[in-house]
Amino acid sequence: MLLGAVAKNMSESIVAHAANLNELAQYQDDSIVSRTLVNKASGTITLFAFAQGQSLSEHISPYDALVQILDGRAEIVIAGETFLVTQGQAIIMPANKPHALYAHEKFKMLLTMLRA
Repeated sequence: MLLGAVAKNMSESIVAHAANLNELAQYQDDSIVSRTLVNKASGTITLFAFAQGQSLSEHISPYDALVQILDGRAEIVIAGETFLVTQGQAIIMPANKPHALYAHEKFKMLLTMLRA
């Protein structure tokens, strides 16, 4: 798994500029590509492109996080309950609840983490 495969931070490229989120992170075989769009004390917004077969193992975050599926579909497990979230749908992963993500097929998502 290659997390953060693209080194360039894209935040400056979309400030006061419309951009197609699906074009900002490209799929890479056997990888998870991430691009941080916003990184502030109040939270982060990160774009991810998961290749088929990739996953983020179960973990806990102290913050609520909104996942928006931009392309494909993701299996998201929250506190033992499985959700199939498809393009155009969103789900909130609540703080302090274990969650994991699986790419049975490739998908892209926008993750908004709220720290405040």
